[in-house]
Amino acid sequence: MRKIASVLSAAVLTLTLCACSSGSSTSSITVAGSTTCLPIAEIAAEGFKEETGIDVLVSGLGSSAGIEAVSNGTADIASSSRGLNADEQDLGLTPIVIAHDGIAVIVNDDNPVDNLSTEQLRDIYAGKITNWKEVGGEDLKIQVINRDEASGTREAFKSIVMGGVSFDRRAAVLSGTGQVRDVVSRSAGAIGYISLGFVESKFAETAVRAISVNHIEPSEKTIASGGYPISRDLYFYVKGTPTPEAQAYIDYVTSEKMDSIVRDAGFIPVTDDESAGE
Repeated sequence: MRKIASVLSAAVLTLTLCACSSGSSTSSITVAGSTTCLPIAEIAAEGFKEETGIDVLVSGLGSSAGIEAVSNGTADIASSSRGLNADEQDLGLTPIVIAHDGIAVIVNDDNPVDNLSTEQLRDIYAGKITNWKEVGGEDLKIQVINRDEASGTREAFKSIVMGGVSFDRRAAVLSGTGQVRDVVSRSAGAIGYISLGFVESKFAETAVRAISVNHIEPSEKTIASGGYPISRDLYFYVKGTPTPEAQAYIDYVTSEKMDSIVRDAGFIPVTDDESAGE
């Protein structure tokens, strides 16, 4: 069914482009939102332009900013690493799952701790556990690294791990995934959380280590099975009926053409869902 929909969408797109006057400017699509979704959205934008000639302008300002942008009409598509919250339910947005992801808890490469329970994580991020020796590590102060409130990763972590408990206000708050990774890689006592796809970065000169949660390692297998406890979906959101160009781009992102890119980024393609259902 996905292949048929993609063919129909491409046909509609072709008719739309042919109907445009030759003197008009090239159409473009605006995608705004999650930094976690950037690798998928940006690489898809390059391939999509090669096939269609349509520019896709991608920005990563955080999930909340993207949802706001698409709801007020300043973006065609919002990318988000979380579902809609209570305040966003009435915005008239339609969710499209573009990949599955796990949130990895990362520590400095020299930290001997290799597992934390969700209860220990909650207590660390609530400020109740403040030294690594309390969880089997060295006598070293824990440096808690959190994300800013616009982050969908923070919202997912809060929902899954914190269970209504407030974050420690003394934690360092950073705006981007790369910043979290960099600080943890350089600070012996730091702990942070990032999308699994960013743990092994081709562009970073330093290393971090993802630990197990409830004795389950984050991996494609444990995320796909639902065994890893901090898992989530990644989304596109649209308002109303998307333009033919935007729909064609969405179809491209969720097609088999993107499977290797999605996997290289550390995520699980949605096409796996169809295979599982056969």
